[in-house]
Amino acid sequence: MAQRVLLKNLTTFDDKRLHFGFTLGVNAVDFHIDHYNVIGENPRFDPSKLERIGGATLDSISRIRADVATVIPGFTVGIVTNLRLSDSFDLRFLPGMSFGERKLTYNIPIEDITDSQNKGRSYSIKSTFLDFPLLLKYKSRRMNNQRPYIIAGGAYRIDISKTGQEDLVRLKPFSSSIEAGMGWDAYLQFFRLSTELKFSFGLNNILDNGPKPTQPQVYTNAISRLASNMFILSFHFE
Repeated sequence: MAQRVLLKNLTTFDDKRLHFGFTLGVNAVDFHIDHYNVIGENPRFDPSKLERIGGATLDSISRIRADVATVIPGFTVGIVTNLRLSDSFDLRFLPGMSFGERKLTYNIPIEDITDSQNKGRSYSIKSTFLDFPLLLKYKSRRMNNQRPYIIAGGAYRIDISKTGQEDLVRLKPFSSSIEAGMGWDAYLQFFRLSTELKFSFGLNNILDNGPKPTQPQVYTNAISRLASNMFILSFHFE
């Protein structure tokens, strides 16, 4: 019984030069944040216009910090375009859309004139991304109906969500990232199902200029660099 050979499914699937599919997945979007040691180190800080937040006046030696304390799950959909390069390598283009949210938690209260009900220390940033990843896939030898693989490459993203001039933290719409991950191909009777875990690390600073002068500037001024990271668990149907 242990020595029997299983019936192989889709025996000619990997011989196709080009094939297509679709992908569904869940994601978690995060920030990599670099702060100024004190907000007075920011060249945009104006000592003649000190802000008062939570009953305290913030001067040039104030230390303001922000972090993503809670990871909020999002959703990803896309299309799979796979080009066979050799027995072990594929080139994959997976355009799609990702929906995510990040909550920046500050060590000072949030005072937002557009949201007077928010009395806490967290500021929510919602994003809708157009994803354009181009990845190289390296596959192991097929084991009956299973085949593990690793994947790496780059991605370009466009955030099409509306960003208002009065947002406390404004983001640039364009970002680039490097991506790496691993997955497992399962050859079923009628299609191949791939389960994949991928990490995306932002390369460029996506922090935009601060909001209108009617809003507090300190939430942006405290940050020197902001990069977008993403963790994606995908299910590819090909």
